[in-house]
Formats: sequence, C-alpha cells, structure tokens
Amino acid sequence: MSDSQSGGQTNTRTVVITGANGQVGRELMRAEWPSDVTVVGLTSSELDITDSAAVEATIDAIAPAVIVNAAAYTAVDKAEDDEERATAVNGHAVDHLAAAADRSGALLVHYSTDYVFDGSKDGWYVEGDPLNPIGAYGRSKAHGEAAAASTARHLVLRTAWVYGALGNNFVTTMLRLASERDELGVVADQFGCPTSAADIAAATVDLVAHEAASSAAGVVHVASPDDADWHTFAMAVFDTSANGFSGVCKQLTTAEYPTKAVRPANSRLATDRLNSLIGRQLPSWRTSLSTVVAELESKQAHNA
Repeated sequence: MSDSQSGGQTNTRTVVITGANGQVGRELMRAEWPSDVTVVGLTSSELDITDSAAVEATIDAIAPAVIVNAAAYTAVDKAEDDEERATAVNGHAVDHLAAAADRSGALLVHYSTDYVFDGSKDGWYVEGDPLNPIGAYGRSKAHGEAAAASTARHLVLRTAWVYGALGNNFVTTMLRLASERDELGVVADQFGCPTSAADIAAATVDLVAHEAASSAAGVVHVASPDDADWHTFAMAVFDTSANGFSGVCKQLTTAEYPTKAVRPANSRLATDRLNSLIGRQLPSWRTSLSTVVAELESKQAHNA
C-alpha cells in the first residue's frame, strides 16, 4: 500500500485508488491532488477487487471519501476467449466496490470505455446514447457501468484509446515496431479519441477533488477533444519520435487486419459535459503525445 500526500497541511479526505499499478492508476498516484487529500494507492496484489470479502474489509477499514477504481481487465482480444475473467474484473468486482462505497458513504468513480458502443453512430457519442457492445470486453465494461450506477454516489468516466509513458500501449508498441521493422500496416478505418492517461488522471482530480464533484454524477466522457484513426495516430507517433520511422507504414482496412475481437468503426466521444464540469477541455491528443513520447525517450536514453 502506498500513500501520496500534497503539501504539509493536515489532510481531511482520503481517496482510495484501486489498480494503482496500472496505466491510469500510476498516473493518478503521481497527479497533483489538493493539499487536503490523502491518496491511498492499492495495487492489484494488495487488493484483489474480485474478492468481495477483501474489498469489504479494506474499504471499511480505510473509510475513504472517494474510491477511484482504476483496476481493469484490458486485453480486448483475449477477453473473447476469457469473458468470464473479464466480467469478473470489469463487472462483478464493481458490484463489490459499489456495496463497499454505499456502506462507507463514499463516492465511487469507475472507468469505462468507448467500446460499450457498437460504432454505428454517424457522429460523436454522447453520454446518453444507448449501449450496444459488440465484444466481450465491451460487454464486461457495460456490466461495470451498471454496477457502479447502483451506488448512491457514483461517477462513470468513459474514456478511449488510452496511452501514456507508464505501461504498455499503442504508442509504446509503435515505437518498438519502428525500431524492429521496415514495413508496418495499421488500420485506417476505425476512428476514436486517443487519450493520455495523465490527462485522464488530471480530469479525475478536477472532477472528484473540487467543486465539480457536487454536480458530477452519472456518466462523463473523459477523452481527447480530437479524433484520429489508428494509422493517423501511428504516423503522429513516428513524427513525434526523435528516431522517426524510415520504413513504410501501410493503411489497412479492418478486413485486412482481422482480430479476435470486433472493434467499433466509430467510437468518438463527445466531451461537452466534461468541459462544462471542469471548465476546460483536455489537450489535443497531439499535444499530449509529444509529452508522452518525450518522457519515453528520456527514459530510454537514461537506461541506455
């Protein structure tokens, strides 16, 4: 268990972060929280959220004001053959957290995904659009949304195409492949909003630690205001990298790059509600990408 405190003042509110060793969880742990907040990070080895007894005992002992659930099963393709496990982590475990939140009177913040939509909408998805997941991962996350909504106080933060400097993601994969191959193929007919894990963490702090928390309830889309397809995103990674990519990166159709899980062709998330609640919009994914790539390359240079 790890604690993070801001400033030297007496802390009066405790925020528990589950999945503190994950991509978003690690950004939440290094985010700038208000000085009256104590952040308690619980890694998956410290708290298995699928264990209802462990969740009950841990949350009852800490009695937090806020529970931020950053623990998740995120292997989209693997979930097709392992839906039971995906649902246990992304769905049933949220039932346990919801029950614990109700007992302690805590606000439950739970992360969901653009993959709860089927991708058939012509335009940007808003919070109230009907869910229709087309894969096991999306179904498991839809279950989690419903579980979170069962609490008296809840906030479901839907995000998309998460990348960052901490953990493995599309950006780290593209940088690795650029150093290993002369030719790549990336899908160019799926559209979404690449979103930095650090931006998600910063928005979460704004939503739960400031005045916005009083009016923030239900579902809020937390995503980059700009969209992209995967090929455009990949090319931006190469353009941002100091090493670039001297090979060929082909544009592929979804049909030309079959995967175990079917992904929505359009999962753009409209963020008007987020912007209204926190008084700003998140940075463009291109701006945040520069920051992420710079950190990754700095680490690489340091470790060389």
